[in-house]
Amino acid sequence: MAITKSAKKRIKSSEKKRLFNLRRSRAMKDIIKKFSKAVTAGEAKTAQELMPQVHKAIDKAAKGGVIKSNTASRKKSRLAKNLKTASAK
Repeated sequence: MAITKSAKKRIKSSEKKRLFNLRRSRAMKDIIKKFSKAVTAGEAKTAQELMPQVHKAIDKAAKGGVIKSNTASRKKSRLAKNLKTASAK
């Protein structure tokens, strides 16, 4: 247990940050799952409409430090590739 005042403050702030990161991460994962389901179901039009939301969620996660920028780029690239192959079918 924290003893000093600053240590107690750090516990509070780190808990807030953890919850913020968890929400941001969860939002990103949820929209990616929604997008992936649309792609696998063959609904290219729906997936195309979800693409800007997916990019926004990934960019927000990268900006906040939830994921690294290269990871964000890789995710966006792979999802775009999936969409391209789904719409080609």
